[in-house]
Amino acid sequence: MSATPSVVWTGGTEHWIKKGDVKLFLWNKPRAEGTQPAGTLLFVHGSSMAGQPTVDLTVPGRPDSSAMDWFRERGFDTWVMDNEGYGRSDKSRPINFDISNGADDLEAGAKYIEQTTGAKKLHLYGISSGALKAALFAQRNPDRVARLALDAFVWTGKGSPTLDERKKKLADFQKNNRRPIDRAFVRSIFSRDHAGCADDTTVEAFADAILTLDDSMPTGTYVDMCSKLPLIDPKKLNVPTLLMRGEYDGIASIEDLIEFFALLPDMDKQFTVMKGISHASFQQKNYRMVYHILHGFLTQADPVYVGEDA
Repeated sequence: MSATPSVVWTGGTEHWIKKGDVKLFLWNKPRAEGTQPAGTLLFVHGSSMAGQPTVDLTVPGRPDSSAMDWFRERGFDTWVMDNEGYGRSDKSRPINFDISNGADDLEAGAKYIEQTTGAKKLHLYGISSGALKAALFAQRNPDRVARLALDAFVWTGKGSPTLDERKKKLADFQKNNRRPIDRAFVRSIFSRDHAGCADDTTVEAFADAILTLDDSMPTGTYVDMCSKLPLIDPKKLNVPTLLMRGEYDGIASIEDLIEFFALLPDMDKQFTVMKGISHASFQQKNYRMVYHILHGFLTQADPVYVGEDA
């Protein structure tokens, strides 16, 4: 029987905040010394892992494995939080920690970041259910969002093989507030859509990091994504938005995302399909391509002409 993983994170600062009586954990890696300020970037994790494993992963022999390090070295003040029910954040309430609750966490976290750093607006990157949480926060608070990146996002769920398969267990998810996870489960994230998109060393390091913090995950985001979509109204998401869709990702069809994209009112918007990517894009072999796409969107010049009637 293998030993319990024990991953240690270094190079950042721990922050603890309160959402009412709930204690939430944030991890900050500020922009690297000597870099020009590029903005404040808040990463939002998905359904089956906490914040640090998602965006601050160390893998031997894999340069730039930490997205936080890569972006801080390019001038971004980088933050990630553990949503309630995940990682180091409070797990005590008898609820399933759904998408709306996660957006409430972001409200508390964003307020703290704004007050601590003086940032007027935040860049948000969310992946999978984290994209739904980020989008819901932006829908509620468009004036506080500079740019919004939605990776592995789903709108209605139409044409999603991952959600079709997940719905077979919906009754169990609805009965329980948490679901167990293990190393086999983490490996399944990388085999369910298209095997070969991630190397084994990265997958195992990712599993070590996830299992250091959690042996179970909330069911709320699964319930929401299987039975309550759509959760986001694109017509109310009036911020610059990037949709990032892995070529092989099974969480949402391209058709579903294009319909969503067409309804976004802000014409500062982009849709990209990422070749050779399945679901967990920062842990894929093509991760540097993902960084490049996200960095390009976050750093693009503001338009100097926006139309005669604007």
